[in-house]
Amino acid sequence: MEIAYVYDAVYPWVKGGAEKRIYEISRRLAARGHVVHCYGMKWWQGEDEIEREGVRFHGICEPRPLYVNGKRSIGEAAYFAARLLSHPSKEAVVDCQNFPYLSCFSARLLNSWRKKNQKLFITWHEVWKDYWHEYLGKKGEIGRITELIAARLTDRNLAVSKRTARDLESLGARGVQVVPNGIDWQKIEGIAPSPKSFDIVFAGRLAAHKNIHLLIQAVSIMKSEIPDVRAAIIGDGPEMERLRSLTGKLGLEKNIEFCGFLENYDDALALMKSSRAFASPSTREGFGMAALDANACGLPVVTVEHRMNAVMDLVTENTGIICPPAPEDLADGLLLALQESPRMRRPCLKLAQGYDWERICDLVEKIYEEE
Repeated sequence: MEIAYVYDAVYPWVKGGAEKRIYEISRRLAARGHVVHCYGMKWWQGEDEIEREGVRFHGICEPRPLYVNGKRSIGEAAYFAARLLSHPSKEAVVDCQNFPYLSCFSARLLNSWRKKNQKLFITWHEVWKDYWHEYLGKKGEIGRITELIAARLTDRNLAVSKRTARDLESLGARGVQVVPNGIDWQKIEGIAPSPKSFDIVFAGRLAAHKNIHLLIQAVSIMKSEIPDVRAAIIGDGPEMERLRSLTGKLGLEKNIEFCGFLENYDDALALMKSSRAFASPSTREGFGMAALDANACGLPVVTVEHRMNAVMDLVTENTGIICPPAPEDLADGLLLALQESPRMRRPCLKLAQGYDWERICDLVEKIYEEE
């Protein structure tokens, strides 16, 4: 089978959940004998077309900044979508990532030229609906309508979580199947804990919707019961300075360590393994890969209740805690998770093992091969 993935950002040159998903699945499909292509911006030096781990990468245009003022660039999305039209793919299967939407329309147009000879899948990492207005203000209506139309471009839609699938079907999407993200179980199992230890760890982009300020405020509250409580914040982003300022204002310099962006994600996993609980206060997650990584490291996950937070779907009474998005409630949840961490370790490991990338690849391969 010949398969093409379409996404402007390409792992490992750009690191994110969607990029990592394509990387993990594509290299496994290539190892199974399939011919796999990735069409994206040319983030690498040298030839426009290269091969890594059996996957053929096509740099269809020079890269442009993905973000402008902390938001995905509409100009970049339009540029990539336009350039994609000049690279008609001949693969039997095309899997286009839903965000940033415009490339989905190009993929659909190219697919129509192939008629019935090509299967077009769109993989949905998130569905925003009315959140578009919060994200873009009045211009958000354009985004909402674009998403609504994109949901009906093909009758082969893949959702990374049940929550995303439900939201997608509410837009009128057809043929929705859930193919979750995964973990490299064997690799994580072999990583040794870091010599540095923490009570709580967070890993992710320091963006407003991640609500890391709630975690910092919760740690301040927790100090009354655990004066020497320690939290690690792994990642970088536009909220860094504001979060550092809040930490200083609350006098938490000895309780909270900003680890920054770790180039080698194994270092983040090592820190998880030396911690006791994982905090995920984000109110907008299409899946929650960092939370699943934490489970694979034996950590319970404390997350917040919100209709756009798919991390909630990963949490059971034996693997974590769901609480309201308020500092006091998050503090209570984290204190309980620290107390229950030894009991929850085995269920967390068992849950994570079910999401091994090899199992996910089995599911993807079966869906691609279906008539």
